[in-house]
Amino acid sequence: MGIKRRRLGFLLAGLAVLGLVGCDAPAQEEPVPEPVQVSVMTLEPHAMSVSEVLPARIAAVRSAEIRAQVGGIVQRRLFEQGAEIDAGTTLFQINPAPFKAEVDSAAAALQRAEAVLARASLQTRRLAPLMEAEAISRQLYDDAVAQRDQAAADVAQARATLARRKLDLAFASVEAPIAGRIDQALVSEGALVSPTDAAPMALIQQIDQVYVDVRQSASVLEVLRRQASSAAPEMVVEVLGSDGKPLGMHGRILFSGVEVDAGTGDVLLRVLVDNPQRRLLPGLYVQARVPRAQYANALSVPQQAVMRIAGQASVWVVDSQGQVQQVPVEVGELVEGRYRVISGLSVGQQVVIEGIERLSPAADVAVRPWQPAVNSAPHSAAAH
Repeated sequence: MGIKRRRLGFLLAGLAVLGLVGCDAPAQEEPVPEPVQVSVMTLEPHAMSVSEVLPARIAAVRSAEIRAQVGGIVQRRLFEQGAEIDAGTTLFQINPAPFKAEVDSAAAALQRAEAVLARASLQTRRLAPLMEAEAISRQLYDDAVAQRDQAAADVAQARATLARRKLDLAFASVEAPIAGRIDQALVSEGALVSPTDAAPMALIQQIDQVYVDVRQSASVLEVLRRQASSAAPEMVVEVLGSDGKPLGMHGRILFSGVEVDAGTGDVLLRVLVDNPQRRLLPGLYVQARVPRAQYANALSVPQQAVMRIAGQASVWVVDSQGQVQQVPVEVGELVEGRYRVISGLSVGQQVVIEGIERLSPAADVAVRPWQPAVNSAPHSAAAH
């Protein structure tokens, strides 16, 4: 029993000594947090063009189907398939022999009619003084005049028939109605053709200029019209390849003949593009960068700087004390990785671009200028 009391006494004495030592130790101070390293961008106004990339198809400015205007056997094809031809170039030669025979027959009929007219005219001139002298009856003279007039009508009809036969002979040489590039021949030598054939003999398309047909929402059409009629810079549409890469070709929008599709609510906009090198071929799928708006003094921030919480966009802004505050903003179109700022920010403010994940309200920051990454591929604009 005495041993237990001595052990308890030693334990209490040790605890008392530890308590005295703890009271004499100084309290530890909390370390001061270092400023958060962030990259910032100072807002400055700049010109901004908002555009939209839409799918499009190439169409020829003019297109003509080559068809036979007379029936016959095709003797020769007189063009190289895929070549550039001029208007009036002979493309096919239909056998002209039947038409030459008809021309000769019509010419002979005309000569015969002219001979009859000459005889009737002479007879009328001879009977005129006899009728005045009452040596012949009035009826005989009137019959001679009627025969002369009928012969004159026969001559006119024979001339018209001859002109028609000559026209048929000319139609035996099938000519190009327009200049352009001709596709492959759809008929060959020896084929029988006629004006009633369903298929054409060939197709010519003028492609030194082409249409880029773009389907656009009808709601945007009025905006494009106002911009085209205002003092804003000319609305130039850029043509892109099917892979989205620029082709170095531009055109202008034609607003004439625009009609709204009742089924889709879209309109077909035609963009006229010069195509001197014939790089754009009818039916080719391309993309078109269509301008939507122009802003002379816009403010914009990189997409990575904008956060969205419950649908509300916000950015971190550095104040004059070197601390950050979260500011709600309203953003518009996204152009080449930057949001256009509609409201919430002003010129000269510093917006945090990199280091956002380490920030908290009123945190001290150490700023450095933001260096944007080089991006060679342009982005299309989208409304948000």
